Amino acid sequence: MRKTFVHFFTIADYEEEEAWLSQKHSEGWKFVKLTPPCFYVFEECEPEDVVYRMDYKNAGETEDYLQMMRDFGWEYFAKCLGWLYFRKKAEGTAEERELFSDDASRAEMAAQVARTRLIPMCVIFLCCILPNFFISLNGQPFGGWRLAATIVFGALFAFYEFLLIYCGAKLARIRRKYRG
Repeated sequence: MRKTFVHFFTIADYEEEEAWLSQKHSEGWKFVKLTPPCFYVFEECEPEDVVYRMDYKNAGETEDYLQMMRDFGWEYFAKCLGWLYFRKKAEGTAEERELFSDDASRAEMAAQVARTRLIPMCVIFLCCILPNFFISLNGQPFGGWRLAATIVFGALFAFYEFLLIYCGAKLARIRRKYRG
C-alpha cells in the first residue's frame, strides 16, 4: 500500500526532514520518492528504526561517490532537486549513523546549499519580484489587472522575503554550529 503525505520543508530544514522521514519509517511508512514541492510518497513496511540522511550534490554525485556510500552501508534510493536521499538501519555507533565523517563537511554542505539555492532565490527576488511589485504599485489606474498584479507580486514579495530571511539565518546557524 502506498500513501502520500504533504509536508513542506525549506532548503534549510534538511535536518528536520531527515528526522521526520526516520519517524515515518518507525511508524511503518518507508519513504519512496518526493514530488516537488511537498508530496512525499511512502510504502507501508514493517516499523523499524532506520536513519535517513540527505546530501546535497546539485548534480555533482558520481558513481564512485554512490559506491562509497554503499560501502558504508547506506542505501541510496531517491534524488530530488539536488538532494540525495540515503537510509540504513539505526545500528552501530552514533558516528556510523552519520553520512558525514566530520563537521567541516556538514558546514560545507550548508554553504553549498546557500550558494546554489539561496543566492539564485535572491537574484529572482531582486531582479523579478521586487521591480514588478513596485511597478504594479505605481501604475494608474489602480484596479482590474493592476490590482491583481499588485496582489500577486505582493504575496510573492512577502513569501520570498520570509524564505530569504528564514533560510539565510538558518543556514548561517548550521554553518556556525558545525564550524565550532
